[in-house]
Amino acid sequence: MTEIIVADDQIEVLDMLIRSLREDTRKVHAFSTGREALAYLQQHPNQIGLAILDLDYGPDEPDGLEILPQMLESVPDLPVIMLTGQGTIDTAVAALRLGATDFIEKDFYIEDKIELSLEKLDRVYQALKENAQLRAEVQDLGRENQFYRDEFGKRYQIIGSSPKLQQILQRAQTVAPIPRPALITGEPGTGKELVAAAIHYGSDRKDRPFVKVNCAAIADQLLESELFGHEKGAYTGATEARTGKFEAASGGTLFLDEIGNTTPEFQQNVLRAIEYSEIQRVGSATPIFVDVRVIAATNTDLETEIAEGRFRQDLYDRLRFEVLHMPPLRERREDIPALADYFVAQIVEEVPGLQKRDFSDAATERLMTYSWPGNVRELKFAAERAACVARGTEIEPGDLPPEVSQQAPQSPELNDGFESQVQSYELSLLRRILDKVSWNQREAAKQLKLSYDQFRHLYRKYKLNKEKP
Repeated sequence: MTEIIVADDQIEVLDMLIRSLREDTRKVHAFSTGREALAYLQQHPNQIGLAILDLDYGPDEPDGLEILPQMLESVPDLPVIMLTGQGTIDTAVAALRLGATDFIEKDFYIEDKIELSLEKLDRVYQALKENAQLRAEVQDLGRENQFYRDEFGKRYQIIGSSPKLQQILQRAQTVAPIPRPALITGEPGTGKELVAAAIHYGSDRKDRPFVKVNCAAIADQLLESELFGHEKGAYTGATEARTGKFEAASGGTLFLDEIGNTTPEFQQNVLRAIEYSEIQRVGSATPIFVDVRVIAATNTDLETEIAEGRFRQDLYDRLRFEVLHMPPLRERREDIPALADYFVAQIVEEVPGLQKRDFSDAATERLMTYSWPGNVRELKFAAERAACVARGTEIEPGDLPPEVSQQAPQSPELNDGFESQVQSYELSLLRRILDKVSWNQREAAKQLKLSYDQFRHLYRKYKLNKEKP
């Protein structure tokens, strides 16, 4: 509370109130009538955080029950403590119904009573502050959610027509209305967050918050506080209570990116939130109910992490109600031209005066033959950069980043299609690595920097067999 006004027609009571309240460095304004206190409040409505008001000022002055409604009309949320020397239950009830925060009888224990009332008010203020913080976060999330709604449209702006991508979108649409967790796997930059958002906005929770947390970007010792919140004094530096992302996402969806990078202790708390719909802030033993759908994503092989004791089997079992694997860009190369054109169109809208240019055939060939280790994220950077530096009528290979433009040109067989060449190269590479590691599939996956699930997908795709070349 910023400043306090007190009004009482007894000088000794005023002196006691001023002395007591100023002990806690509060700024106090004292008046002998309610009329004077009301006038000061009306002149300084934004400075006053509390009013302590006597009930009776004598026959020539309006009493506290007349002043109280006028004060609350001027400052609707103002806490008002009513004092009386001869109060009755009926009077107390009348004051509280008019909006008083507390009703205190003036007796030998008045100082203690007022201090207890102030302590209660401080707790209320803290709760209001936390609620204001939460409302601000929800407003920010609302603006962000509006961005996502505008971005996605009917197809969520996940660009591409390849069979692999369409299969993912179909599965996302199927799982969206089912109120269960989901797990999205795939290399960095493949678009896992977009698929998570598509699931959220295809569900009944679409008008509620979609909250994102990159678990890998937050230090282990801070991640629990970030997700579950903390109480004041929970640890060094926790100077005030704070709500976490689970509470911010209540009614909506919480997207936990890179969950494979978290500790088993943290995973246990996430599991509890999923199973029992409740969390506990750091430093508190009080459970808080949360209605949150969890969608997690990872670029690691969780089965390997489980085998090596770094990921909990029970959490994995809950998350894999539906598992969607985002293919790397090299496995859906037919989507590259549409993606590149989309990213160019986007940046042309963002940069005033930037001319819209198409990719030349030579530049398109470079895009199609580059390996894209950074996947769609890397393609977005390359397309945007090319659009900004190009000066000719089209975007040429020289406008692309050096690693893309200076790659060795391909020499395809004239009678082979592009997809056939890619498959031939993949099959040759897989066999070469498997021979190198004596057909140890897990070791081959590590050599290729693929998750075991990704490797197994390729293994089954090409029907690999050590005995059959």
